[in-house]
Amino acid sequence: MKCAPTQTPVDVDIPSLREKYRLERERRLRKDGQTQYFRPAGDVAANYAADPHTPVEPRAPISEDLDVVILGAGWGGIMAAYHLTQAGVTRFRNVDTAGDFGGVWYWNRYPGIQCDNESYCYLPLLEEMGFMPSKKFADGWEIYEYARSIAAKFGFADKALFHTHIHSLRWDEQLDRWHVGTHRGDDIRARFVIMACGVLNMPKLPGIAGLDQFKGKIFHTARWDYDYTGGSYREPVLDKLGDKRVAIVGTGATAIQAVPYLGKHAKHLYVVQRTPSSVDERPNPPTDPAWATSLQPGWQKQRQANFHRAAMEFLAPGEADLICDIWTEITRNLAAELEAEGWPQLTPAEFVARREVIDYRVMERLRQRVAAIVKDEEAAEALKPYYRFLCKRPLSSDEFYPTFNRSNVDLIDVSETKGLQKLTEKGFIANGREYEVDCIIFASGFEVTSDLDRRWGIDVVAGRGGRSIYEHWADGYETLHGTMTHDFPNQFYVGYIQGGLNASVTEQFGEQGHHIAYIIGEALKRGATVVEPSKEAQDAYVKRFRELEIDLSEFQGSCPPGYFNNEGESRPKWALFRGWGPGWDAFQKMVREWREKGDMEGLVLKS
Repeated sequence: MKCAPTQTPVDVDIPSLREKYRLERERRLRKDGQTQYFRPAGDVAANYAADPHTPVEPRAPISEDLDVVILGAGWGGIMAAYHLTQAGVTRFRNVDTAGDFGGVWYWNRYPGIQCDNESYCYLPLLEEMGFMPSKKFADGWEIYEYARSIAAKFGFADKALFHTHIHSLRWDEQLDRWHVGTHRGDDIRARFVIMACGVLNMPKLPGIAGLDQFKGKIFHTARWDYDYTGGSYREPVLDKLGDKRVAIVGTGATAIQAVPYLGKHAKHLYVVQRTPSSVDERPNPPTDPAWATSLQPGWQKQRQANFHRAAMEFLAPGEADLICDIWTEITRNLAAELEAEGWPQLTPAEFVARREVIDYRVMERLRQRVAAIVKDEEAAEALKPYYRFLCKRPLSSDEFYPTFNRSNVDLIDVSETKGLQKLTEKGFIANGREYEVDCIIFASGFEVTSDLDRRWGIDVVAGRGGRSIYEHWADGYETLHGTMTHDFPNQFYVGYIQGGLNASVTEQFGEQGHHIAYIIGEALKRGATVVEPSKEAQDAYVKRFRELEIDLSEFQGSCPPGYFNNEGESRPKWALFRGWGPGWDAFQKMVREWREKGDMEGLVLKS
């Protein structure tokens, strides 16, 4: 069945909305940018870094030589390990601070956690694993268990070092190896290192005055404390909150899933919001067995490609939208309009202008959805998103907005003061008023686009001649294919790093892992001890990348502060959306042809 376009308002005053968007952005901007968040120290850090899910087992320090160390055991690390295994490279370890595989799905176990784009695209290797998610938006526990099952099936589950923090990486020019130092006293000498540190790996706390003064309970959603709230990961009945006044700080992807549970169980809930999210409806039916049986080999790659085109590019004439949700609505609606017009030839500028109109209409539909559900007019107005689609992560929930109709739930809008003013012994101060609470939960997100040292959390990454990667990339990434950089031999990168950009993070990480595994596998086959981009090849690639790059500065500069634009920067150097200009398919074609040539062009191999 063809997915129909949505019904959106037609009479939208775009010039007035554009000015409204600008004003809403301006009043939320802070001069301190990313420094408004801090890395905890002392007792706060100890509580913040502790693993509430798995006891830390003591072990003796390890001294060993390996072919590869993979930093991370989330999706980036899992996909790197999978592709290494497929390439015949088996002497490797994943190293992670967590207690198991899963990455963000290991740490995040807050009530209501689910995938927020569809599982059939997000979960990688479904056909290879013979697995089908139970529903469109899978629960967190199902995703976590699936991640672990990949490691088990492909034979690298027992190789990992968990509860291990890497504090130093130093290139040894005598050994042609990386010294991997950890807080456990390990000295691992790795021929190659893959930096698969993740995107949502480093939680952050807002630097609020008085954080150390509050006498109640504080925790981050990525370290959910069920001993305090009651309930469990799979059964989030938060029965210990019946006599508790709770505040949750943030209304992003995490909060919109957790807030309904807190509102249901807490004596009173304060939801503290700086910038609202856009929240659409969330139909989440169980997987239809008949549909699953009907799927032909290759279905997941086809579906992922369709999702990418519908979410980030365009649908070709006659191409159906297979996903049919908030992520693909703008493209689907535009395709329907163009189809009705006989698919007119549009210049790129005309296409962008037409898409922008649909953007404003969809966002107005979402604001009208708030007004139709939330009964309190003041709260409803504060919850309306006044910005362009993709300024913040698009979300969906059938329970979030109705929660604000409960008598025990209050929305505290702190857009005027750009956040909480301070914490006190008894609670917090917002808009000049003190609110007494027993518990403060930070749904304040992760170090997604902040500076590299904040995100990786590794004290020393020293390449050739002791050069620091943080100095090397002081002005942003410089790579070959987004996976290697000159002066850091045998080091590889997985993430949003100067390469192809895909709507599905797991698909992007998987293709990066495939490319990296090819290079490592070929180096080992050819007896090379060192592989590194030449300066000339790297410079040529960076020049071409920048020539082809789509300038998003105007769009980013129009968005409210958040992690997409590193708290309001117009050209954030670590932005998620800086991809290969001609698109994902063009980038994959380029690197595939590079591999097929077999001459490792642009890389210098030393035996």
